[in-house]
Amino acid sequence: MGLFARSELIAGPQPCIAVGDHAVQIAPASWLAHLRVGFTEDPARATIRVQIVDSPDAADFAVTDDAGNTDSGACALTPETRLVGIAAHPASDEPLIYLTYDAGGGADYRIFVSSNSFTLRQAAALLVGASDRNAPIATASIGSRS
Repeated sequence: MGLFARSELIAGPQPCIAVGDHAVQIAPASWLAHLRVGFTEDPARATIRVQIVDSPDAADFAVTDDAGNTDSGACALTPETRLVGIAAHPASDEPLIYLTYDAGGGADYRIFVSSNSFTLRQAAALLVGASDRNAPIATASIGSRS
């Protein structure tokens, strides 16, 4: 019960990205999420298609662990932080993401991920969670909770 009171179910920082002066972060628990996304293996069911590319230059969004100068405060939890949950069984009105390596699938976004900290699904969920914001995605980093 103590873990629920503190709103921390997973130890350590959660993957996040800075979007302008806001952060978008994977929610430590699905019930805390402002937005839930799901994933599908069926491209016909998908509402968003994300292509995985093999070069940062070919991507709309790239996550790498070698980003030298990351702002450690960029992902601090604030009231403006948007928490994104990955749902095993998303509701019909939640984004349903199809990840593909196929270049001919008409992707909505292209991502490159070379990270020990972000999974492909987490990177895609964060990108979709940030996509309705007006500011461009500025940086990706592992943030610390405040």
